[in-house]
Amino acid sequence: MSTVGVLGMGRMGAAMARRLAESGFDVMVWNRTPARAEEVAKSIGSRHVASPAELAGTAPIVVSSLADDRAVEEVHLADDGTLNGAADGMVLLETSTVDPATITSLVPRFEGAGAALLDAPVSGSVSLVEQGALTSMVGGDATALERARPVIDALSAKVFHLGDSGTGATMKLAVNALVHATNLAISEALVLAERAGLDRERAYEVFASGAAASPFVLYKREAFEHPDEAPVAFSLDLVRKDLDLILGLARRLEVPMAQGDTTASVVDRAISGGLGAADMSALAVHLRQTLEG
Repeated sequence: MSTVGVLGMGRMGAAMARRLAESGFDVMVWNRTPARAEEVAKSIGSRHVASPAELAGTAPIVVSSLADDRAVEEVHLADDGTLNGAADGMVLLETSTVDPATITSLVPRFEGAGAALLDAPVSGSVSLVEQGALTSMVGGDATALERARPVIDALSAKVFHLGDSGTGATMKLAVNALVHATNLAISEALVLAERAGLDRERAYEVFASGAAASPFVLYKREAFEHPDEAPVAFSLDLVRKDLDLILGLARRLEVPMAQGDTTASVVDRAISGGLGAADMSALAVHLRQTLEG
């Protein structure tokens, strides 16, 4: 099968690289910290390269999973960045959660180099990457999407082509607005039940069995029931980054988001309390600490 490049070896990027290698692709990886790229490459039997330009000049399909808008612009537009190395016909799948305006500003530059950039953010956790069960939300050229289909299909159970460039990024912000609101709602409801004397695990069992159950409720169960043991899947610092993007888009579109404002306020207090690096489910920990005084 064809060569695929993966930019960014965070939790999701590393998991994507592993999934693609296990699916039979010849995977090349890059990370700002070379030691991390070398570590991941060794663990999955792939190669690591010195720059995004080198990767883009070799791999016809490149998957990018980076922290934020600034990282996306720096990695793609640097002298040794993706754009300067892009081979004719290369397709960049930008899976990072970013402002739609960042996508629409980059697309013409890649088109000018004979390449294509698709905003292709995903919904799902590392465990869903490992199963190839993500939901992909894609904006951009349909022909480029078909060229990248084998890669996207290896990572995803569902793929939605939503329209022009930026629509995938917009949809991801809408999805994450719902996810972050749900995370706060679970935290409040769980702490309410505990405060009234109910057993935490028993209460969560009811959540997971009733009308409010959802995939998020189910796969975050362990994190909410055993917060001291749960690995960090998505930190509160990254939640705050998402909320900045969500609320910024809402302001530009003049859409009121009372729930988003409230969630951001609670997240800010949790981060001020030292929980920024903790998993997003630590909002429940923050609420317990608030009650304890």
